[in-house]
Amino acid sequence: MEPCRLYVISPAAVELEHFIPLYERVLETGLVASFQLRLKAENGDPVHPDVIKRASDALIPMAQNHQVAFLINDHADLVKATGADGVHLGQSDMACADARRLLGEDVIIGVTCHNSRHLAFEAGEAGADYVAFGAFHPTPTKQTQYVATPDLLSWWQEIAELPCVAIGGITAENAAPIAQAGADFIAVSNAIWSAPDVAQATRQLAHAIGLEPVKD
Repeated sequence: MEPCRLYVISPAAVELEHFIPLYERVLETGLVASFQLRLKAENGDPVHPDVIKRASDALIPMAQNHQVAFLINDHADLVKATGADGVHLGQSDMACADARRLLGEDVIIGVTCHNSRHLAFEAGEAGADYVAFGAFHPTPTKQTQYVATPDLLSWWQEIAELPCVAIGGITAENAAPIAQAGADFIAVSNAIWSAPDVAQATRQLAHAIGLEPVKD
């Protein structure tokens, strides 16, 4: 099995002037495989597409410079317009099969599957490139409606070739058992962006899941 990798998700709201230096510090660790731009309004509603486009225009070239896959949350229609590498779809977003027809075969499509084996199978059959399970722990990022356990990851690794992402309240303190259970990616947001030193937080997470940290 390939080593578990880091999948970093943005805060729900970013001021680019302040966020870009933090983002650059995280990418410069060389430990991030994927980044998802997940912007939401204060009430949880989607933000205007122009906000996502503006942020993507600033952030995508930096991800490309560090060979980090850049995905947009929800908005499959913005992937080609921004030059993003892919999209992450929730269960209430565009259907995976429709997104695949829209975007073609070369774009990454990930699908939230909560704690459902059935949804994960459906996503794979519809052409997803990865499935995301969670939440594994309570998280301040969003309200926890579904609870996933590490045995789900172990089961998925035994029966499926499609990569799986573990998400939800994951920190350097609790990441190891989740990685060891079979997560291909650990998705984190608050554990990095709320830390006083985002690069150090990234290295601590990488160490917890068995990645070799880079030296300062």
